[in-house]
Amino acid sequence: MSHTLRTSMRRTACALFAGLATALFAGGCASTPPEQDPVFLRLNDLDARLTKIERILGNQSLVELSQQLASLQDETRKLRGDLEQLQHTTETGRTQERDLYADLDKRLQALEGASGTAAAPAAGAPPAAGAAATDKGYYQTAFDLLKNGQYDKAITAFQQFLAAFPDSSLADNAQYWLGEAYYVTKDYESALKSFRQVVDKWPNSRKLPDALLKIGYCNYELKRWAPAREALKQVTHNHPDSSSAKLAAERLDRMDKEGH
Repeated sequence: MSHTLRTSMRRTACALFAGLATALFAGGCASTPPEQDPVFLRLNDLDARLTKIERILGNQSLVELSQQLASLQDETRKLRGDLEQLQHTTETGRTQERDLYADLDKRLQALEGASGTAAAPAAGAPPAAGAAATDKGYYQTAFDLLKNGQYDKAITAFQQFLAAFPDSSLADNAQYWLGEAYYVTKDYESALKSFRQVVDKWPNSRKLPDALLKIGYCNYELKRWAPAREALKQVTHNHPDSSSAKLAAERLDRMDKEGH
């Protein structure tokens, strides 16, 4: 069918529809007021129905958009929550690491100032029997390794020191710093054993509050909340004037906030 023919047919249909509508409307008007004419009423009804359908379709689109927006908002909140949790976890790890190194550095500096001036053998040299071998010298060697961040070598050196000089006046300190070397490498089980030996073997040691504090720290890292609290409370109750008491109180406060 040609374009011209289709156009002609459309025009004819439109003309017929217009003529019919005019005739119906005119016929009705001859005897009936416009507001009561059936054709007029029918057209109004059709118009009202069409308006209603358009409104429904429009409302459905708004509902769909609203549902999509709500879904996107929920997803955004979930992603934001995941991000905040990740940031909290990361910051907690960084805080613990800073606390660890700050505490270790403070104790290293304090002990370094009071360690004496005894000559020490070359760093890394194991304790050896002989007239020239002194407990202070080998202790200083192990301590220097720890201070310089050579933790594995420091662990070996302190172990050798304790084997060679078990009755030394520095043995409790060596046992404690052995625990610190384990702790800084996150070998919490070995660190815990070393700190416990300080408490068990040298109950009058100056390192006792520090050892109890680190027992609490180790149990905390191992998620053993009850033993951690017990050790930390021993520090605050039995050694309230020590520097470790403040750190113990801070860790107990953190545990309260974390629900442990």
